[in-house]
Amino acid sequence: MHQDVVDLRAFYQTDLGQVAQRMIRRRIRRFWPDLKGLSLLGLGFASPYLRPFKNEAERIFAIMPAGQGVTAWPLNEPNIVALAEESDLPLPDMSVDRVLLVHGLEQTEHLRQLMREIWRVLAGGGRLLAVVPNRRGLWARIENTPFGHGRPFSSGQLSRTLRENLFVPEREDRALYMPPLRSRFLLAASPAWEEVGWRWLHRFSGVIMVEASKQLYQLSRTADPVRRRKPFLVPIGRPIAHPLTGDPGALAATPGSAARERSCVAAGALRRDAESAQTP
Repeated sequence: MHQDVVDLRAFYQTDLGQVAQRMIRRRIRRFWPDLKGLSLLGLGFASPYLRPFKNEAERIFAIMPAGQGVTAWPLNEPNIVALAEESDLPLPDMSVDRVLLVHGLEQTEHLRQLMREIWRVLAGGGRLLAVVPNRRGLWARIENTPFGHGRPFSSGQLSRTLRENLFVPEREDRALYMPPLRSRFLLAASPAWEEVGWRWLHRFSGVIMVEASKQLYQLSRTADPVRRRKPFLVPIGRPIAHPLTGDPGALAATPGSAARERSCVAAGALRRDAESAQTP
């Protein structure tokens, strides 16, 4: 079930939310260092992470699910956020180059429909970047942050979910190694936490990020052609003249007629042999 948009916005206005936003933004930038000439769609509650791309991408906008609610973004500027059903995105096929999914995959009740819609609107060479809570991390165990709501994933579970929905995982990274506490000392030391955690505590990160490409199918030229059976004729029985009486209607298609037909044919052969023997 989706968390309310008011709670999500309130978290990112806190000091802890601002630190989490900065740490995750850095890792997103490593995936996508340059989006010039590309379109970017933010799904879920991705608006806190779209700011670095706003003046770079050719087109940028966000869609928030109806179960979560929507809030305008950016502030004091023309709104670029819409509200829509996650199973029916109001976009044409293959119209987006990059999709950033944050606070969406772990909270949706329609995972398969959401993933199919992302696959539909993503261009052939596009990329999806999914940011989800890590099942082993502290952030998924404490409910005072949005990462403590919904269903967390392990790395294997996230990769399997992507593959089952026609995506190919390409790269993975992690973020949020500091404890999700509001201590000023911990917040001030967040860069050091990230550096140490990324080197030595990789499996216990707060979030997992996986970039995936769109899986496309094509017919293989080396595949064996489908073999079709050639049509063949099936003999159909027809009435024959009785070998003794010469009556063409004597052998009707009745139960046991096939056996009688064979016996009559044999009798006819014997009759012809006898007639030929009597001929001088």
